Amino acid sequence: MRLFRGAMGLQFLFMDDNAPCHRTVAAEQLLESEDIERMDWPARSPDFNPIEHVWDFLGRRLAARTLPPVTIRELRLALQDEWAAMPQQLIDTLILSMGRRCETSLAVREIISPY
Repeated sequence: MRLFRGAMGLQFLFMDDNAPCHRTVAAEQLLESEDIERMDWPARSPDFNPIEHVWDFLGRRLAARTLPPVTIRELRLALQDEWAAMPQQLIDTLILSMGRRCETSLAVREIISPY
């Protein structure tokens, strides 16, 4: 978590999708010990975390390789290569689209199940 602080500064919200692995006692204790605030995330909501789209991009790039990685070392090297080749525009677009995607989800949620 100190890595997040170094990259993001002292004030940031931690985003997860309420998956059980993110809600373990160990995860809760770590976030609390580092005084990290978690973003509210409604149940049964789509995962808006931009990193999911990055993982998808990397997976598709690996699958498209003529010789896919076979060993862990090859996988690590291939992922590093694909990460380095990933266009910054992709990351920028994903981050800038967050507001629009959240607003759309909230609007659809209101239509389907108004509170």
